[in-house]
Amino acid sequence: DVSKDRLDVAVLPSEESWSTANQDEDIQSLVKRIRSLKPELIVLEATARLEMPLVGALAARGLPVAVVNPRQVREFARASGILAKTDRIDAQVLARFGEKMRPEVRPLKDKETQELTALMTRRRQLVAMLVAEKSRLAAAPKAVRKDIKTNIAWLEKKLSKMNDHLADKIKNSPVWSEKDTLLQSVPGVGPVLSTSLMADLPELGTLNRRQVAALVGVAPFNRDSGAFRGKRSIWGGRGHLRS
Repeated sequence: DVSKDRLDVAVLPSEESWSTANQDEDIQSLVKRIRSLKPELIVLEATARLEMPLVGALAARGLPVAVVNPRQVREFARASGILAKTDRIDAQVLARFGEKMRPEVRPLKDKETQELTALMTRRRQLVAMLVAEKSRLAAAPKAVRKDIKTNIAWLEKKLSKMNDHLADKIKNSPVWSEKDTLLQSVPGVGPVLSTSLMADLPELGTLNRRQVAALVGVAPFNRDSGAFRGKRSIWGGRGHLRS
């Protein structure tokens, strides 16, 4: 279980557990200790990218790492009757989740793709701030309108620079440039969607369409019971790609 300052570890079937600081030198010591256990699977939750230094260190040592959706883990905990929530308990739940559910181990993104993902995340943040400021401007009193307009102009400039930076990064990469050309040849796919797909859906091209639809969260799921036929609805997946 990963938090900003601490890493809590639980091991099955030995039920051994311990915690350590979430710092570079502590991560290296932790990886060494975990490696000595010869684990079949290591499970972490996606935690606002706080997990990435540890995931990278584990993957670099060839250890089997699965990063899972926190919502799946909490629902697993509730289904198991575990309602309390502490870092130590969360680590134990993650160990049980890994033992029972066996989440898939996926290759870690390479360094360049991680950088592209970080840039696209920052771009989404700039867009969100710009939309928020424009919404405020619509109802703002005269006393603050000038300040909001200044912020809007600054954000628009930052967004433009980010778009140029992303375009240059893709143009200078033979692999990404080729993928970008292919993606933008599809009607309705522009530079923003193309870059988002390359950054946040690196599995594209290696999975079939049903698997991709499930990853993105656009595959409808049945809600049937007996003679009842419920409404099909999408659930989970990578929401930022859908939006």
